[in-house]
Amino acid sequence: MGLVMPEFGLFFWMLLSFSILLFLLKRFAWGPILKGLADREMSIEEALKSAENAKEEMLNLQAGNEKILKKAIFERETIVKEARELKESIIRDARNEATIEANKVMDHARASIERERIAAISEIKSLIANFSVEIAERILQEKLADESKQKELIQNYIDQINLN
Repeated sequence: MGLVMPEFGLFFWMLLSFSILLFLLKRFAWGPILKGLADREMSIEEALKSAENAKEEMLNLQAGNEKILKKAIFERETIVKEARELKESIIRDARNEATIEANKVMDHARASIERERIAAISEIKSLIANFSVEIAERILQEKLADESKQKELIQNYIDQINLN
C-alpha cells in the first residue's frame, strides 16, 4: 500500500520540487520560446503583408500576374510550414528538457530517501544492540547477585560441557 499512497512528506517534497521546476521553466524557458514564436509570427505576418501588396500591384499592372501570385503563395506556405516546424521543434525540446529535469529531481529524491532509510535502519540496529547488552547485563547482575546462584550457574555450565 506504501507504493500506491506515498507519505505526506514525500508528496510534499515532490510537489515542491515540481513547482520549482515549473517556476524555473516559466521564468527562463517559456519566455524566450514565446518571444521567438512571436518574432517568427511577426515575420510571417510581414511576409503575408508583402505578399498582399504584391498581389495588389499585380492587379494594377496586369503584367506577370499569374507568376508573381504563385510565387507569393509558395513563399507564404513555406514560411508557415517553417514556422510550424520551428514551433513543434521548440515545444518538443522544451518537453524533453522538462522530462530530463524532472527525472533528475526524482532520481535525487529517491537516492536521498534510500540514504535516509539506510541510516534509520543502522540507528535501529544500534539501539537494539545496546538494549540487548543492557538486558543481558541486568539479567547477569540479578542471577549472580547471590553466591549460591553463582555456584549453581557454574555447576550448570560444567554439566553442560561435553567432554570427549
